Amino acid sequence: MAHTLLIVDDSKVSRMMIKNKVSQLQPGWTVLEAGTGDEAVAMVRATPPDFITMDVNMPGINGFEAVAQIRQFNSTSKIAMLTANIQESSRVKASDLNVTFVQKPATEPAIRQAIDYFLAAA
Repeated sequence: MAHTLLIVDDSKVSRMMIKNKVSQLQPGWTVLEAGTGDEAVAMVRATPPDFITMDVNMPGINGFEAVAQIRQFNSTSKIAMLTANIQESSRVKASDLNVTFVQKPATEPAIRQAIDYFLAAA
């Protein structure tokens, strides 16, 4: 089954790295990109993706705020917080929002962890 993934990260390099790894591991997936939390909220509202990788630290609203807003109108997209922000408080926030936590850098094992979570939850 073809799935759609939205990559949300303010770093174009990070988005490119994640997209490249996902395209190698799941070549049939459609991959979209957003550079801010606000852009992600608007994109999810317009066309909900199956899966979302969300960075935490971004200009404007952060990843946790974006997820909270998305959850107000979308409870079906599976979300992985893919971030270098590894503080325990970040892990707790991710758990409270019912999303999984994947530690950056966006290496192949990290991307596999997110994909495995998405597919198990699908």
